[in-house]
Amino acid sequence: MKVISLQSGSCGNAIYVESNGTRLLLDAGITGRQAQLRLGLFGRDIRDVDAVIISHDHSDHARYLGVYQRKFGLPVCITTRTLDAVARHCQLGQLREIRPFVSGDTLRFGSVAVHTIRTPHDGADGVAFVIEDGEKRVGVLTDLGYVFDELPEVIATLDAVVLESNYDPEMLDAGPYPDFLKRRIRGRGGHLSNRDAAELIAESAGTKMKWVCLAHLSEENNHPQLANRTHADVVGDRFPIHVASRREPTGVFEV
Repeated sequence: MKVISLQSGSCGNAIYVESNGTRLLLDAGITGRQAQLRLGLFGRDIRDVDAVIISHDHSDHARYLGVYQRKFGLPVCITTRTLDAVARHCQLGQLREIRPFVSGDTLRFGSVAVHTIRTPHDGADGVAFVIEDGEKRVGVLTDLGYVFDELPEVIATLDAVVLESNYDPEMLDAGPYPDFLKRRIRGRGGHLSNRDAAELIAESAGTKMKWVCLAHLSEENNHPQLANRTHADVVGDRFPIHVASRREPTGVFEV
């Protein structure tokens, strides 16, 4: 299984996953042109993608789903509640191929299964993903809210994970955000801190875990080196820890 983070952060998110001839895009938060060019850097054609699967309604994950469908002919898998919420704040245009699912469903593409996991993040109907190809399981777990009960069990089953590590608590406290936004980020509908994510990995990752890619880092309240150092301090050197870029694609991770 191959994973490419095309971009990860509040400016836009899109993750490419490929296995057994199935090609998927998780989220549509970057422009169609960006997605096309960045996949091209790795010899992939966006028109070969089998489907775009949307995690939740926030614009950094969903704003360009209509472009992906009209420009490249990609079907969009999305819950009805998420689609309704996206349509209220994004100009989606005409949509011709929507494949609705219910949060918690498993979506199947040939031999690849995408398990959707309900999250408490403050989107309309948010999900995270575990992609399974019969041999390996990779998690794409961002915009989680907090470490809810199912997360440690999920982490324990994975061979690799893209995991949000959104903020450093001290940077958030000292930063420019208004108090209500700080409370939202720290709250049960917000994001995991570096420490939250690191402790989750340290306590739950099994012997199968090959790598962790830290994702959805805040530009104002985090720094790649700080996130990496926190995880290294807590997790140690059990497996490689990478950091997804907020602006650029991150190389091909394989498991």
